[in-house]
This record gives sequence, structure tokens and C-alpha cells, in this order.
Amino acid sequence: MLVTIGVGILSSCRGGFGSRHASEIRFDSIVVEQHIPLLLENDTTLPYSDIYVSYTYPTKFRDMESLARLQQIFQGTFFENVGYDVMAPEEAMEYYLDAYTEEYRSISNMFYEEKARLEDRMPSWYWYLMRHSNKILYQSDALLNYAVEYSDYRGGAHGSYRITYTNIDLNELVTLTEEDIFIPGYFRQLTEKIVQQLMNDYEAEVPDSLLTRGFFTIEDIVPNNNFWLNEEGIHYSYNQYEIAPYSMGVIDVMVPYTELEDILISNGLVDRYFRDKN
Repeated sequence: MLVTIGVGILSSCRGGFGSRHASEIRFDSIVVEQHIPLLLENDTTLPYSDIYVSYTYPTKFRDMESLARLQQIFQGTFFENVGYDVMAPEEAMEYYLDAYTEEYRSISNMFYEEKARLEDRMPSWYWYLMRHSNKILYQSDALLNYAVEYSDYRGGAHGSYRITYTNIDLNELVTLTEEDIFIPGYFRQLTEKIVQQLMNDYEAEVPDSLLTRGFFTIEDIVPNNNFWLNEEGIHYSYNQYEIAPYSMGVIDVMVPYTELEDILISNGLVDRYFRDKN
């Protein structure tokens, strides 16, 4: 089942930095909900993968060239395959689902082998689940950012979940990294600030106290470029197993700009996005 849904218009007048190219952005979504059978047999008692994919993408922005570039960024970060960048969103979705279906059905021979080994009892771990979506987190005339969330279950003790962020400068139509925000040599100081914020969040008196809260090692906690920005500060996420065990889930930490003043680029993007009102 393939459903296309219009989800409206986002526009903003926040911040003078964006006035040069201020323009509304119209979005649509493609939503897919379906069961993909493991076997090419019309039998609902046999294994299938339960999938839900919701892809929100821009359909109107400034001019055709700018829209094409914005769509390219959205598709590349959602489908994680540069081969989909130049496709229409509907075509990219079809290719993505075909690739997922092919990968899932590649284990069908293993199913028959294990079913025989279990004396025709049904091996339950061939029922899969996949969820994939994106959502807009923040938009002004100059900045747009969003999250892509992916979770699945492929047998085993538990499933997996990850979240990744993309920040787009709407004037230049490029994605942002830490190097665009912080001064050269920022890494050590930013690391210390993230660790300090985690200590505050988890009520740890010294860095090593985080180990008793479940974190792996202090050395694992470093800037990872998986962040998004808003008026408050920079929000980082560390996915499962990145700095802590699966049971702790995704670790979110927000460092306020007031704690980052000494490493932010002077009159840089943060000032322009959130502080320049002229």
C-alpha cells in the first residue's frame, strides 16, 4: 500500500540572516504500510516483514534549481544511497522497498532449512519489523533541520533503533558540520562541555561517575556530528551502543550556547541564525 499525503507549508521570518532568500517550503509525504511475505506463497500464516515508511520531502521552494538541491539532500539522508539522489521521490521509494524486499527474501532458504531442523515447527524469528521516517525539527528562513529515525527487528534478542540529524543552510543549500559552527581546535573543549552536561543530566559529581550510571568509558564520549540546532543550543544524540548499552537507549544531551561562547565562531552561523534580528 502506497499513500501520498500533502502535509502543508512551513515558512518563517525569524532572523535577518534568512531575508536574502526567504521563501516558504511546501512538503508532501509518501507513506507506505504493508506486509512483505518472506515466501512467494499466498499464506498469511507464513513469515512476513511488517513495514512502515513515512518520507516527508519538499515539493516547493524558491526556484526549481534550489528545490532540486533541497530534494537531493533530503533523499540522500533518508535513503542513505547516493544512487537515489536524482530520482523522483516516488521512484526512490519503490527502489528502496524493492531492495529491502530482495534482502529479506534472501533468507528464505534458511527458513526452510530451520523449519526442517525443527521438525516442521515454525521458526518465529523470521517475522521481521521495520519502521523508517523523518520529521522536521526546526525551520527559519536561514536554517532547516530534521531527524531521520530507523528501527527494525531481524530476529534475535531485541531490535535496533537509530536517529540521525541533518542541518541545512537554506541560503547556501549545504549541510552543516561542527566545523561550520566552532573555531579550529574546538574538539577537546567541546568534548569537555558535553561530558559536563551529561554529568549534570545524570547527577554525576566527576566524569568517572558516569561509568556507574551505565556509560561505557569516558573516552567514548566525543562530538559525533550527530546534532541539530535551535534557539537554546546544540542537541547531540548518541545511538545505541555508541557510548552506552542498548538498555539505556539513545542518549540525548543539549549544550546551551551560553556554555559554548568560547568556541563558537565569532559572528558565525549561530549568531546569524539565532541572534541577528536586523
